[in-house]
Amino acid sequence: MLDKLLKIEKEFEDLTGKLSDPVLTNNPKEYARIAKKRSNLETTVGLLNEYKSCLKTIEDSEEMLKNEKDAEMIELAKTELNEAKGKKEKLEEDIKLALIPKDPNDEKNVIVEMRAAAGGEEASLFGAELSRSYMNYAKDQGFAVEILGKSEAGAGGIKEIIFKIDGHGAYSKFKYESGTHRVQRVPVTESQGRVHTSTITVAVLPEAEEVDVKIADNEIKVDVFRASGPGGQSVNTTDSAVRITHLPTGLTVSCQDEKSQLKNKNKAMAILRSRLLAMEEEKVAKERGDERLAQIGSGMRAEKIRTYNFPQDRVTDHRIHQNWSNLPSIMEGNIQSIIDDLTVADNARKLAE
Repeated sequence: MLDKLLKIEKEFEDLTGKLSDPVLTNNPKEYARIAKKRSNLETTVGLLNEYKSCLKTIEDSEEMLKNEKDAEMIELAKTELNEAKGKKEKLEEDIKLALIPKDPNDEKNVIVEMRAAAGGEEASLFGAELSRSYMNYAKDQGFAVEILGKSEAGAGGIKEIIFKIDGHGAYSKFKYESGTHRVQRVPVTESQGRVHTSTITVAVLPEAEEVDVKIADNEIKVDVFRASGPGGQSVNTTDSAVRITHLPTGLTVSCQDEKSQLKNKNKAMAILRSRLLAMEEEKVAKERGDERLAQIGSGMRAEKIRTYNFPQDRVTDHRIHQNWSNLPSIMEGNIQSIIDDLTVADNARKLAE
């Protein structure tokens, strides 16, 4: 562990030296890249400095206990030694966590795609409720939310919704939400009081920049058409809606929420880039034999990551076998405890590996 830390310290010092090079100041992009890389190491280097100081305190206290005759000084040395040993254990745990390889997508914005799956109207209603929960949580975190596309169902439900969450670290907060979410409750339309089971699927994609995914003009087919609202009525009188087909993969993205054709095209391209990045990362992960903690399935009831049981006021995450209560609060966006527990479980898994 100490060897790894010393290598990180050396890299940190090298990067600090580069930032003081006047030649680099003439290259803003490279300067920003190096500054970001140095910033990512700063916490770990700070822990190393604390750890070194702690080891020195332990060494000095043990030396004092060997040679000191004064009873008061011996007692002081014992106190300092015990405190330093306790701090050393805590620092070692913090350092282990700091040395876990960072997910390169953690700092990115995210695009969330949610679709009603099994369960008809009840699935679409729950999809609308859970999307509001996510948006409320995002806003509480200081993130900006932008709806990229939405297909409404009856009674206020949604067949599909795609929205972007813009903010530093958004992916680190939402990445464990990908998968099939199951809801068990009595629908408002159920006269017999029977509990129904429905599902929705959630895909959380790190937003891909143009530098992350290159798409050539000859790889896409762009169709424009007149946007329409619920029931098929036209919502504007121009061909502003855009459908983009990525020819190599067959992926298709449509956007019609904006009145501007260019804005719809830009939104569709952002979604397409993010889907292509996710596909590539999934392919690489499978080649390495990695298992993602959260993975979207086909939306059938058996393929679930989480169950929301309203009659029993219980949310269960089946990946970490943990329960939470107070469902009304969770549906208002108070999901931090769920995210924290999933993050701890994922870190523990990575430490074990």
